[in-house]
Amino acid sequence: MITTDQKNIAQWAMDFALKNGCQAARVSIITANNNSFEYRNTQLDKLHQSSENKLYIELFTDGRYGSFSTNRIEKNELESFIKEGITSTKYLAEDTFRRLPESSRYYKPDGKDLDLYDSSFDTINTDKKLEIAKQAVEEIYQSDNRIISISSAYDDGVGAEYMIASNGFEAETIDSAFNLTVEVALKTDSEARAESYWYDSSIYWNDLIKKGIGAKAMERALQKIGQQKIKSGKYAMLLDNTTSSRLLSPMISAMYGSALQQKNSFLLDKLGQKIASEKLTITDTPHLQKAFGARWFDGEGVATSQRTIIDKGVLNTYFIDTYNGLKMDVEPTIASPSIISTTLGDKNFDSLLQSIQKGIWVTGFNGGNSNSTTGDFSFGVEGFLIENGIATTPISEMNITGNLLDLWSDLIEVGNDSRNTSSRRLPSLLFNDVNFSGL
Repeated sequence: MITTDQKNIAQWAMDFALKNGCQAARVSIITANNNSFEYRNTQLDKLHQSSENKLYIELFTDGRYGSFSTNRIEKNELESFIKEGITSTKYLAEDTFRRLPESSRYYKPDGKDLDLYDSSFDTINTDKKLEIAKQAVEEIYQSDNRIISISSAYDDGVGAEYMIASNGFEAETIDSAFNLTVEVALKTDSEARAESYWYDSSIYWNDLIKKGIGAKAMERALQKIGQQKIKSGKYAMLLDNTTSSRLLSPMISAMYGSALQQKNSFLLDKLGQKIASEKLTITDTPHLQKAFGARWFDGEGVATSQRTIIDKGVLNTYFIDTYNGLKMDVEPTIASPSIISTTLGDKNFDSLLQSIQKGIWVTGFNGGNSNSTTGDFSFGVEGFLIENGIATTPISEMNITGNLLDLWSDLIEVGNDSRNTSSRRLPSLLFNDVNFSGL
């Protein structure tokens, strides 16, 4: 939690900067507490606890911009810290596009709460946290003689920020998160291991799934035994809800003002144009309660709002912050998306799987890259061959290649099974005619 004293320090730091040569300033006080524990087999392997308490200040002086941070938050030390920051900023090259947002764009607090903080966080003792990490291993320990190793990782954290800007912004946030992950490695008849994982995440402790994570990881690892390459060719590709965001991420990155301004985006000048199948409608929904990614304002203090990113395949908006908006001489929108979700279809994963005569269900990505300027990509994948609606042969060491615009134009089905444990709430997705290379 941010204290009244910390808020007063932030206000004082901003005023001090303005009195000593800055024309504008923005100050944040950030606090955080984090815990993480890891069991390898039945032994506690790692234990880490940390806390953070820092001041971050952005200085706008004589057409120049500098940002500085410190964890020594005492007035007598901050005086010299801020003065030195101002002096250093004056040596930087002039950049008149560095400005605070127009004050009319700021979020205005109205007392509403997004329920992102579990107030019981400090009452949950370490023994409870260790116990769920340990029992996640014990669920499957010695259940199969092919097990090489099992590791479980529990981590949690609570973070708070108070931000104030010299042209009228003031707001604070606090959020919490709890995570449990299990990884399993199995020996097989070949040199390759069969490895997999499973996890759950939540904002509230009571919502975290604490049992069955190890069993699910084991089930997924067992399915991989006997992985092989299959014949290269064009296949239908099914992404489940744990992997579908992987191919959307480079599309979203290409919508950022920084990429557009530097002409390093394959979506440059595509606003209002069709860039994907009409099956795809993507929305940014920042005000969902108890949801990862939910927020009232972005990193500049600009108010968030629901917006359609892609409307039936047509690109509807970019993510343009104040700086890049000024450089490109366009109206800014928002610095980044909050919660990305899709208009859902009417089929769950099993129905999509059963509709495929011959295809590949991709369960994981193993490296690869995409060209941010052209949209060309090559990614390593693993998963299962689908034959007559059934997942049969486990596959690995295959690549998918192509262009992201072509790929998303070949989206033929959107599932109804979005996974809500991240800020990318995407369901299973089915694509047609994807290039797979293997044998």
